[in-house]
Amino acid sequence: MFNNILKNLSILKKFLFINFIFFTIIGLFTFIYLKNVQPNLIKKKSSNHIEVIKNTIDNLKRLNVRFVEEDIRSFLFSTRFLFQNLDRVIFFDNELNLVGDTDTLDLDPRSFSTRLDTIELEILNDEKKKGITEKKNINIGNENEVSLNDILINYASSKNFGIPFTFTQDEFNKFKLTTIKNVMQNGKNIGYLAITENANDIKAAINERKTFVVRTAIAVGIVILIFSFVLNRYFLKPIKNLVNYTNMIKNKNSKTANIETLKLRNDELGLLSNSLDDMTLELQKRITHAENFSTDLVHEIRNPLASLKSASEILHDTNDIDQRIKLIDILSHDVQRIERLITDYSQILKDEVALSKEKIRKLDIEPIIKSVVDDFNNIYKLKRGIQISYENDNNKKYFINGIENRIEQIVANLLDNAVSFSEDNKKVTIKVSKLNDNRVVMSVLDEGDGFKEKDTNKIFNRFYSNRPDKFGQHSGLGLNIVKNLVDLHNATIKASNRVNQKGASMEIIFPKV
Repeated sequence: MFNNILKNLSILKKFLFINFIFFTIIGLFTFIYLKNVQPNLIKKKSSNHIEVIKNTIDNLKRLNVRFVEEDIRSFLFSTRFLFQNLDRVIFFDNELNLVGDTDTLDLDPRSFSTRLDTIELEILNDEKKKGITEKKNINIGNENEVSLNDILINYASSKNFGIPFTFTQDEFNKFKLTTIKNVMQNGKNIGYLAITENANDIKAAINERKTFVVRTAIAVGIVILIFSFVLNRYFLKPIKNLVNYTNMIKNKNSKTANIETLKLRNDELGLLSNSLDDMTLELQKRITHAENFSTDLVHEIRNPLASLKSASEILHDTNDIDQRIKLIDILSHDVQRIERLITDYSQILKDEVALSKEKIRKLDIEPIIKSVVDDFNNIYKLKRGIQISYENDNNKKYFINGIENRIEQIVANLLDNAVSFSEDNKKVTIKVSKLNDNRVVMSVLDEGDGFKEKDTNKIFNRFYSNRPDKFGQHSGLGLNIVKNLVDLHNATIKASNRVNQKGASMEIIFPKV
């Protein structure tokens, strides 16, 4: 279920939702912690009360103090050090009558005199003392008017009788903690002892923790909001723009998204934008290339098809044997031409697929050239007397960054083109040299008629062939394939006529390694 909820949310909403879940869990644990802080602090203070009550009861038993006002008052003066850290200690007899209260010790500034007889003379009369004591709040709560007597009555009849009982009082700006315990002597209950202490420090500690938690929660919330804004502003919106960009391309929308600002970024999104834009342009280039190629192929096939149709119609209607033989030769020639076009076109498509999988690496071009030269010599030296020679400028290595079988294809196509324009018993030379900047130059020179075109760049166009005497025997794709492979290697190719003698020159300059 949790995965299903997240699956349909955006990244920003996922981020906020997950933070909300963690925030809620942490808040729950914090709430439980705060709820347990007060009981723990109260327990710590009540344990101190219980210890004082225990020591007081031991002293009462040891001194055999009766629970009457005179004895309790004398006991309070003689053992006042026991209650120095407490706000108030109250003594009740078994009838729940007040017999002693440390608050009465504060009625006279001389009450802690070292002379007990002087202290007793200064003690107020009983009626005034009781009035002041009752006025100083034996009542626990002003609203409910619950008195300590009521608490003691309930304590005497409860199952907790005999063990210390602690309760709290929270009114106005005061938080009081009171612990009561009965006093047993000779197996009989002789009275009750109550210790009351101002516990505002517990409230202060709890409020301090609550304030800290609230401040921390607000700070974390602000940080999350700021981070969410940054995440959305600098990451999610650019990603959304990239998604819109790809959708527009997919839907062939004429309105394209502008990602130029993203491409200017120097982070990973900038790299991604540039890579995506380059990939899109390359894809569009390939699509356009394929469309143009298909159009050119259809155009080239249309001519031999029209010739085939005309020749077949004439062949059907004529009875002249010589004319029929001539028409059959035309049919055969056109079929071969169509077959050659389709074969070369198919090979180009295979080459483009293979190129996307092959990797360019550093290699020495000389052994590749020698291998191709040897193969061509074995064929054309015997067949037409054409000698193909290899020359270099005496350097040891000619390293380039390339694909071995594609370099071999370039050399083979250039030699095949040179041989096709050469007469029998002529010479074709392939030369390799290095420029001063270590760029490698490969040249193929023949002794044919040279180029008749003023603009030699057109010979690299698809299906271009200037062979009137050999029309239909070449598809016109050989040099176009060479040009594409040269571009793949970031090299340049130039076609020109030789200066000092008749013939053509093909020069390829590879970039330095």
